[in-house]
Amino acid sequence: MRFRKISRDVKLAAIQLHERNLLSLRDILDSCEFSERTWFRILRLWRETGDVVNYQPSTATRGRLRALDCEDIDCLLCLVRQNPDYFLDELTHLLATNHQFISVHFTTIFRKLERADVSYKKLKRIAKERNETPCCIHHTHGSV
Repeated sequence: MRFRKISRDVKLAAIQLHERNLLSLRDILDSCEFSERTWFRILRLWRETGDVVNYQPSTATRGRLRALDCEDIDCLLCLVRQNPDYFLDELTHLLATNHQFISVHFTTIFRKLERADVSYKKLKRIAKERNETPCCIHHTHGSV
């Protein structure tokens, strides 16, 4: 079965159905769409703690801590908007020295920009827009 979050209410209802012998285990598993492994994990947790939800910090904080937080990403996006011609190593250097004093690999910056939906195509468009403005001003001043 695929991973899905099972609400606390559904788990408690399944426990009550089982403890009161209102349905067979097979019927409970079929109606709640639990696997046997999930059911026995819920049952063990119920018997050990009196609750069907594990409130341990290890389940609340999954995965690896992020190298850049929201403020860092905002700073990075601001840098890219100011100058879309920056290379990744230049952005790495700017973050490490001038702005946030954060040392990260350029791959991390690339992934963060990718997650923020910043693409090469969008960067080219921003750069083109920035370059068109001075050209228009220059041509206007030349014709006056």
